Amino acid sequence: MTETLEIARKNMVTNQLRPNRIKEAKILNLFESVPKENFLYHNLEKNCYLDKDLDLTSKRGYLKNLHLAQLIKYSEIVKEDKVLHIGGLTGYFSFLISSLCKELNVIEVDEDLLRKLQNNITNSGRTNINIYKNNLLEGCEIKSPFNLIIIDGPIFKLPENIKKQMSSNGGRLVYIKKVNDNLSKAYRIIKNDLSFSTVYLFDVMTKYQIQEKEKVFNF
Repeated sequence: MTETLEIARKNMVTNQLRPNRIKEAKILNLFESVPKENFLYHNLEKNCYLDKDLDLTSKRGYLKNLHLAQLIKYSEIVKEDKVLHIGGLTGYFSFLISSLCKELNVIEVDEDLLRKLQNNITNSGRTNINIYKNNLLEGCEIKSPFNLIIIDGPIFKLPENIKKQMSSNGGRLVYIKKVNDNLSKAYRIIKNDLSFSTVYLFDVMTKYQIQEKEKVFNF
């Protein structure tokens, strides 16, 4: 099984990432060298390199490998960055991010996922990752400001308190805005002083969401 998954991992990089404008050697090497299966429940291992979402709960899971690579690409992570990852799941994407930055702070609210996340990060031996239990869209104010905030679970509306946790000097926020049940769009926001600039990045076809849509009442 291990050899089969290693081949699948290399094929994922060759067939999913490279043809879709993921050209950066450090990103390609990262996805090829980190065994995703080590961060998953055993029943999900065999599917972890397929070109599709990987369900962990009814509304949350890992986006396609390409989308995870795109999020890293457009985050433009540098070694000095202090990063917040909102929604750590079982730690795979968090581990990838931590390989590129100085300090990673991860928040997770689901009890089962949190236990798996903590065990996986402990077993990985990575020492620049801090894990907190908190409501996902409250962020981690005690550790702010952050050079970069990544939200890989689609949300309908970006809370203002998250934007306040960005560094005022070029802080970045990469997130996925949910449009409808199956379509979302990824954006990058850059903060300078009190001004924000937003750039569209790519489309994401997924059912996932970490936020309920606000109900609109007609009177």
